[in-house]
Amino acid sequence: MQGITDLTPNSLKVLERRYLKKDERGKIVETPEELFWRVALAIAQVEKIYGASDREIERLAQEFYALMSKLDFLPNSPTLMNAGRPLGQLSACFVIPIEDTMESIFDAVKNTALIHKSGGGTGFSFSRLRPKNSVVASTSGVASGPISFMKVINAATEAVKQGGTRRGANMGILRVDHPDILEFISCKDDLKELTNFNISVAVTEEFMKKVEEDDYYELINPRTEKPYLKDGQAVKYSAKEVFDRIVDHAWKSGEPGVIFLDRVNQSNPTPKIGMIESTNPCGEQPLLPYESCNLGSINLSKMVKSEQGKDSIDWDKLEKTIRVSVHFLDNVIDANKYPLPQIEEMTRANRKIGLGVMGWADLLLLLEIPYDSDEALELGARVMDFIQKESHQYSSELAEKRGNFPNWEKSIFYDKKIPMRNSTVTTIAPAGTISIIAGCSSGIEPLYAISYIRTVMDQTRLIEVNPFFEQKAKEFGFYSQELMEKIAEKGSIQDFPEIPEDLKAIYKTAYDVSPDWHVKMQAEFQKYTDNAVSKTINLPNKASLEDVRQAYLLAYRSGCKGITIYRDGSRKEQVLATRMKAEGEVVVKDRPETLTGITEKIKTGYGNLYITINSVNGKPFEVFAQIGKSGYSTMADTEAICRLISLALRSDVAVDKIIEQLIGIGGSSPVFGNGELIMSIPDAIAKVLKKHFGNGKREPIKDINLEYCPDCGAKLEYKEGCILCRECGFSKC
Repeated sequence: MQGITDLTPNSLKVLERRYLKKDERGKIVETPEELFWRVALAIAQVEKIYGASDREIERLAQEFYALMSKLDFLPNSPTLMNAGRPLGQLSACFVIPIEDTMESIFDAVKNTALIHKSGGGTGFSFSRLRPKNSVVASTSGVASGPISFMKVINAATEAVKQGGTRRGANMGILRVDHPDILEFISCKDDLKELTNFNISVAVTEEFMKKVEEDDYYELINPRTEKPYLKDGQAVKYSAKEVFDRIVDHAWKSGEPGVIFLDRVNQSNPTPKIGMIESTNPCGEQPLLPYESCNLGSINLSKMVKSEQGKDSIDWDKLEKTIRVSVHFLDNVIDANKYPLPQIEEMTRANRKIGLGVMGWADLLLLLEIPYDSDEALELGARVMDFIQKESHQYSSELAEKRGNFPNWEKSIFYDKKIPMRNSTVTTIAPAGTISIIAGCSSGIEPLYAISYIRTVMDQTRLIEVNPFFEQKAKEFGFYSQELMEKIAEKGSIQDFPEIPEDLKAIYKTAYDVSPDWHVKMQAEFQKYTDNAVSKTINLPNKASLEDVRQAYLLAYRSGCKGITIYRDGSRKEQVLATRMKAEGEVVVKDRPETLTGITEKIKTGYGNLYITINSVNGKPFEVFAQIGKSGYSTMADTEAICRLISLALRSDVAVDKIIEQLIGIGGSSPVFGNGELIMSIPDAIAKVLKKHFGNGKREPIKDINLEYCPDCGAKLEYKEGCILCRECGFSKC
């Protein structure tokens, strides 16, 4: 096998933490080369179905291996993790239907758990559920509404650990004409609720026209599909007021996003099979009920050739990469072990794949084109048009060899007499973690940072600088470690007078690019994408409600299928699960006015010890203890221990770590108390903490509103409704 030379330290770290095989003791037993060969061989073995010889399979496996090991293309994470392994579930995206029956709802809960266990993410439309307080004829009771069942699925997701490598993620969608739409829009105001859901409002063309006309629209009863009545009258809402409410909540927290549902269905390749109502968790993959899709991304920063010192796109290499990537993704459909028989049936019937891109910002840097320029928009359209045409051409060639997808006669391609192996071929995914492995920018996003500070285990501060910028800085003679550190702290180069203006124009970060350019870029790629485009419209903290409103309207008017915005810092005011600054300083949480707690008496060699533990959201927050008639010195020592424990708890030190440090500390007067030997006052406090909060009893971290990574302390990126650490690969939607 050819060695991999382009893996960065971060690439290796993410592979080791989340992708490489480990034995039962957690020891890594696979190299990156072995991972890519495992995946390549497993996907190439599919050729046996089509009569290929062992030699042909070996040759194709080598081709797949070269594609991945050179980091020209990478498939979605489940394929990298599970191909060639017993689990064998290779798809990232699923949609589970929910009908208005208790049986359907709890079937969905069970199916979600199975999918999350296998490493996938799920999308749901809750639009078919009857509204809150509707009469349930079979029980003479009242319905609890869509939001209550979202909470049930959220709780189920919380309970499932996705094979130890991927955390559960869901998309919840509700039509804008559902009677519970106002409750849905605000259901994530408290970010401690529905922590495993991204939410989007499915808006119709009629609704958007009513917004622009400042008119009213009717709510629809999902049970009857007729106007929703109250006191015998059809209920109508002001479209503009509902739209403004969506904008207001998105400004506050980044949610809800918007899905332009009619536009999604206009490009539905199999309308005779059903209507699309939902997407995967990041919104780029619209799917029919029980469909799944496997995704992969071409690394555009590798599709470059240099001639006479000038970089340009290597169109021949891109064409070959497209063809091999489509072949790879089509094989994944046959190699896959599906979590449910209904999913296998639908996926094989439509054979959707989603080939996309990453490294777009890097390509623009290499070509010295500003992200926010007409030249970048024109090139984006040209690149994606090329990928769309070539990928469709190769899917058509595969159909000639292997047959059309089974539902082809019920598709738009049948009417056009175009053979197609796959009902959809292209998707622009976030490519968050795989872009870290590839060492490139994610999806079609701008750079997130020019440089950042990384703190290693011994608290050494290392400056990570974008390699293209570092090279330019040295060429222009303004490079210094001090300047790179200042840039890392600032997050942008725009306010540094020593940096030339032409470089400032090219090296803009996500928050330097105005919202309209973000939307325009998304729209250009959407023009030539079968499915949808995952893209975060980043806004600075000072952005107004009007800025958000205009971004949503521009997305609608420019042909996007959906939109997600995030205003910088809009979630930082929430209670943080972890707030470790880059330099290692820990922020101590303020004490709320009122806390609840427990007090327990425990016998010690110094007398009865009364221990009080107060908690917040199920996690211990502070500890007090009083000892009987034992002398001032013992009382003072006890108070000091409790103050230090409380400081650690309020700084998010894990309670098990505190217990580990205190338990078993010996003293001069051990005594049996509460059925066990109590060695000392610290030992007694540790045993009470362990009884109530230790051994996994403590509440798991549920907040997704993190500023810094809970695994490594690096700054987190917020994109496509998810958080991502580019330092260690931690992610959560």
